[in-house]
Amino acid sequence: MVQHCPACLPLRPTDSPLSSVAMAHTTPQPPATRKQGRLQERRGSNVSLMLDVSSLGNVEPICSISTPREITLHFLRNSSHLLSGERLQDAAQDTQALAAEFSKIPPNFVDQAELDIPGRALKDRYKTILPNPQTRVCLQKKGHDGDSYINANYIREYKGTDKRFIATQGPMVNTVSDFWEMVWQEDSPIIIMITKLQEKKEKCVLYWPEEEGQYGRFRVSVDRVTDCEGYTIRELTVKLEEELRCVKHYWYSSWPDHQTPACATPLLQLIQEVEESRRGLQSQGPVIVHCSAGIGRTGCFIATSMGCQQLESSGEVDVLGIVCQLRIDRGGMIQTCEQYQFIYLALAQYSRQLPQTPPDPEQ
Repeated sequence: MVQHCPACLPLRPTDSPLSSVAMAHTTPQPPATRKQGRLQERRGSNVSLMLDVSSLGNVEPICSISTPREITLHFLRNSSHLLSGERLQDAAQDTQALAAEFSKIPPNFVDQAELDIPGRALKDRYKTILPNPQTRVCLQKKGHDGDSYINANYIREYKGTDKRFIATQGPMVNTVSDFWEMVWQEDSPIIIMITKLQEKKEKCVLYWPEEEGQYGRFRVSVDRVTDCEGYTIRELTVKLEEELRCVKHYWYSSWPDHQTPACATPLLQLIQEVEESRRGLQSQGPVIVHCSAGIGRTGCFIATSMGCQQLESSGEVDVLGIVCQLRIDRGGMIQTCEQYQFIYLALAQYSRQLPQTPPDPEQ
C-alpha cells in the first residue's frame, strides 16, 4: 500500500544558483570572425572546447559543442565521486559545486552520420536526440529485415554488463507498433512512463487502450487500474497469436512541466514499488523507461534507482559515476543542473531513511 506523501519541504534551495549558472553557459555569443581564426592558429587546432550542456526551461533537445570522441569516452569511463551517506547530505546542498561537477560531464551525443539508416529520421521525436549505436536496441521483426530501427538504448546496471533498463523516447503515432515489438522482443515485464501526453505540445501519444486494442501484431488489454500517490499502475495483458504475457505499466504523471518535483517521496516510492514488483516477476527482461526525449526525466529515474541500490548494498553512492555511465549508453542522459541536483537530493533523502548500521564493537 502506497502511503500519501507527507508534507515535504521544497527540495530546491530558494536562492539556488543553478539556473543562473546554466543560463550563463547558454547565452548566445556574437559570431567570431577574424579573431576566431587567429585563436585557431595559436591553438594549432580547430577542435572545439567542451561547454556545459544544461538547458533549463522548455528546450528538451540539447545543442552542444562536441569534443573528440576518445576524450569524451575517457572522461565518462574514469570519472567518479564516491560519497558516504553522511557526505552525501552536505554535497546535495552545495549547488555551486554540483553545477560545476555537472558542467564538466560531456554529453556524448550521436552525430546523424553515425546512423545511416533509411527512414530513421521519421521515427525520431527530436532530430538531435539519437540512440548511441553501440547500445541501441535493434528490432528483429520476422519478414521485416530493414525495419529494425527504434530510438532506444540498453542501459547497463552500474559497473556491470546486464541490460537492466531500456531508455527510449515517447512513442509517436508511427512508432507505437515498434514500441510493442520491443516490449515483446525484450520480454520486458515493466514499463515506466514519466511524462504527460501533452505539455503545451505533444510529448507522447497514447499507446495503450482504454480497455482493449490492436497495435501491429499485438493485442493489448487493460486488466486493472490502480491510482497511487503521484502515479497510476495499469496491469496489461499482451497477446501475440496464442501466447499471453503480463506487463505492468507505471505512469508517473505528477512530474511538473519543465521543472523537477518539489518532493522526492513519490519518486522514491515508485522506485521501491518497481523494484519489489520486478523481484517477484518471472521475467527478468529490462525495465523500459521513457519520458518524451528519453534522456531527462528518464535519466533521473534510472540514476536515482541505481543510486538507491548502491546505498542499500554499500552505504555509499557515486552519482557522478552513474551519470557518466548512463551517458556512455545513451547520450545526454540528465539534461539540466536542476535535474542533477534533484538526484542528489532524492538520494540524500533515501539515505536518511535507511536503517543505520550499528558500529562494530570489536573495532
